[in-house]
Amino acid sequence: MTDQTNGQDAGAAPPIVVNAQYVKDLSFENPNPLKSLGATEQPRGELQVNVGARPLGGNAFEVVLSIRSEAQVEDTTAFIMELEYAGIFTLNGIPQEHVHPVLMIEAPRLLFPFARQIVANLTREGGFLPMMLPPIDFAALYQQQAMQAQAGQA
Repeated sequence: MTDQTNGQDAGAAPPIVVNAQYVKDLSFENPNPLKSLGATEQPRGELQVNVGARPLGGNAFEVVLSIRSEAQVEDTTAFIMELEYAGIFTLNGIPQEHVHPVLMIEAPRLLFPFARQIVANLTREGGFLPMMLPPIDFAALYQQQAMQAQAGQA
């Protein structure tokens, strides 16, 4: 019997299941509060995003979305924020050649909205305006990491 809504067999497991998601590591530093919190300009800085995955056995995997930002006000560090937000995913019926792209593109895409909210709350609680992360193209990030890996092997 086929489910009319998505074409899957009724009772079949979905191709990707989010079993759990959690903060794996979290850090916020406000090294110069007197200078940075009294500043009239908004902190500016770089944003680094990385994705990693590791097998947990069977068809379960842990995917970790790492986000880091070091923001400056004038020439002073305003804050340093680091978040590792992770999820446990089960993949069902996905061909082996597609497992890595699913883990590095689709899994972080599912984790991102939750990580984005944590970053916004964390920076707000640190005394700054909420840092609203821009949308991230995880397919482009995956391709960029693949090209860097190829360049490293050459």
